[in-house]
Amino acid sequence: MKRSLALGGIAAGLLASAAVAVPAHADSVPSVVLANTPFAAKQVAAFWYGENKANLIGATPYNVETKVVAKHVSGGGPSASTKPGTVPAIGDEKKSTSKSKNVNLPKTTGKVFFIGADHRPHWCTATSVQSSYHNLVATAGHCVYDTESNRETLDKWVFIPGYYQGKTPWGIYVGKQAFTHYDYDVYEDGDRDYAFVTVYNGVLPTSAGVTNYSKVWEHKWQAYKDAGRLKNDKSTVWSKVDVDSVGDPDHLVPVGTHESDKFWITTETFAKANPGKDLKGDGPWDARTGVVTDQITGAQYNSSKDWYVSQDGKTLYWRKPVAVEAVATPTPTPTPTPTATAIAAPAVTYTYYKRTFWGNYDLDYKVSARVFGIGLKDVGRLGDNVGGQGLAYNQKLGKNVFVFGYPSGSHPDGNYAYTGKTLKWSYGKTFAASASAIKAEELVGVKSSFTGEGSIGSSWLLSYSSNRRLGYLNGVTIGVSDTDKNNRIDTSVSPYFDGELYGVYSAAKGLWSGKIV
Repeated sequence: MKRSLALGGIAAGLLASAAVAVPAHADSVPSVVLANTPFAAKQVAAFWYGENKANLIGATPYNVETKVVAKHVSGGGPSASTKPGTVPAIGDEKKSTSKSKNVNLPKTTGKVFFIGADHRPHWCTATSVQSSYHNLVATAGHCVYDTESNRETLDKWVFIPGYYQGKTPWGIYVGKQAFTHYDYDVYEDGDRDYAFVTVYNGVLPTSAGVTNYSKVWEHKWQAYKDAGRLKNDKSTVWSKVDVDSVGDPDHLVPVGTHESDKFWITTETFAKANPGKDLKGDGPWDARTGVVTDQITGAQYNSSKDWYVSQDGKTLYWRKPVAVEAVATPTPTPTPTPTATAIAAPAVTYTYYKRTFWGNYDLDYKVSARVFGIGLKDVGRLGDNVGGQGLAYNQKLGKNVFVFGYPSGSHPDGNYAYTGKTLKWSYGKTFAASASAIKAEELVGVKSSFTGEGSIGSSWLLSYSSNRRLGYLNGVTIGVSDTDKNNRIDTSVSPYFDGELYGVYSAAKGLWSGKIV
């Protein structure tokens, strides 16, 4: 059963009504905690910074629910539930909007990284938005909520503004609490595919280290229970949690015993199980052990000794002499002395052998994991470092918006127009759209060639001022579409930002996150 990320308690109340101008109180809205303590958040940051940022660098665009079949809607479409409203951007509270012909990219946009349902690192686009504590991020709902495995939220969630090829210029901001609409959480309603996430103060690394964990269990179920505990432990973040079967060195058991297996063992261990036996002989051996013998060449033997043991102690090598008949050879002497015959020394050749040894052991199960320890320094609040966009809701369609994101992936015809490495923008007028495959009948579309995957979560900014790099968030990309069927992506779609979205935003905007170091 899925559990509500947020707003489950008021879905039939405040948000189901048309009057949503008054925000819900945050303490009445349940939410899912992504990192429940500063220590847990520190471990999440350490996961992404660890191993020379290998997980960040190796992450791929999230391709869940990326390409959708969308269409223009000429009649109906989304409509405002209340009067239009705006929330000013950080630093823009007392300023009016101005126009500029140049397009300076916003510092507020970046990438969110997380572990997907496939247990691999992925990313989407997201943006910083205005909030009481300058700590709020907006993105697509399915870049927070795991619609693939229905496992609640995606794991190890962080926001990195200005990310580029492993660089984190303003630090990593670990997600603390995630908020989305009840209808998206329960019904995966595409019309509500948006999320707001509070984040801790940003951090940058100062040092690095790793701690290893290892424990052997007698039974398989015990080992997997322990591994599950590590994976789900919210007080820290373990990486590379593995369960491996290992032989119990103190318990040789008959072949065929339940939870047993054969293991290659050393000559010393084999000798202890077969006391007094010549290891080059033919046994008989203890039935719980055995040997594998092969004849090899002299070149493979490569020794002048009659026998020796390999460096790892697991292979015995020996040779057996094979005598060849002595050959009489005449030795010439001067005449008239009688001819003397000398007997040559016997010529000796060898046959060469190698032997490996196995024992059938009772199986134990080893759990191994490691946690990255990173020295971190606090770099302050997200909005103080990069700013935060305002919010616009219940707006009329047909207005121009800038779309900022990290598009990647190919067009249907195979053309790769974007790499996902750098922030890009597009510009166009909004229009009504729908996509029934994702249960979305009241979407907003904009003409854009952004290919999918990395562009999911891209910010749609209304009245964007290039001078101040600020505007009003009025949409987030949840999918891309080839509406004219020419095998080229031409449209991005977003949920309509109405009063219900404002209710979700209001539940998140006033929550404090704090520091992790």
